[in-house]
Amino acid sequence: MKPKLKELLQYQPNLTLEQMAKALNTNVREVICALPDDMATLAMGNCVLELIESLPSWGKLTVIVQSEGSIFEFKGDFPKGTIAHGYYNFMHHESPFHGHLLIDDITDVALVSKPHRGSESHSIVFLSANGQCVFKVFLGRDQQRQLIPQQLQHFQKLKNSLKNAQCEPKLNTGN
Repeated sequence: MKPKLKELLQYQPNLTLEQMAKALNTNVREVICALPDDMATLAMGNCVLELIESLPSWGKLTVIVQSEGSIFEFKGDFPKGTIAHGYYNFMHHESPFHGHLLIDDITDVALVSKPHRGSESHSIVFLSANGQCVFKVFLGRDQQRQLIPQQLQHFQKLKNSLKNAQCEPKLNTGN
C-alpha cells in the first residue's frame, strides 16, 4: 500500500485521510500507519481521556467530523466534559460544542502532520476499533491564517512523547 499512498500524496495531496482510505480500499488507520514516519504517530487509546481533558487548555481549535463525504466543523475552544454512562459528555455551558463520545470505543489516537491545500496542517485523529476516524482536532489559526505557535509547540511535544512512550496500537483482528 505504501507505493500507492506515496503516489496519492504526490499527485493528490489535498485528499483527506478518509478520501485516501476510500481510494486505497482500506480504513483510515491503515492509511495513517502507511504514512511516512514524520507525518504520523500512532498511540493506543489509553491516552484518549488524558488528551481530551488537556484540549480545553489549548485555545481555539477546529474539530472536524467527516461522514459519508459530508464534513462538519466546529471552530472555537474545545469544551470541558465529564464521564457518565460510558460517554465523555461535552456539556460545558459556555461552549456551543456539545456531544457524547463513546470513549471506550476509541482504540487509537494519531497525531498527523500533513499539508492541506498548500498550508502546514496538524491534527489529532481519534480512531475506532474498525480503523475509521471518529473525529479530528486540527490546530487553530490566527487572523493571518498562520498556525498558533503555542498549539504547535503542544502538538510537537505530544507527538514526541507518544513516539517515546512505547504505546502499541490495538489491532482489530475481527474476533
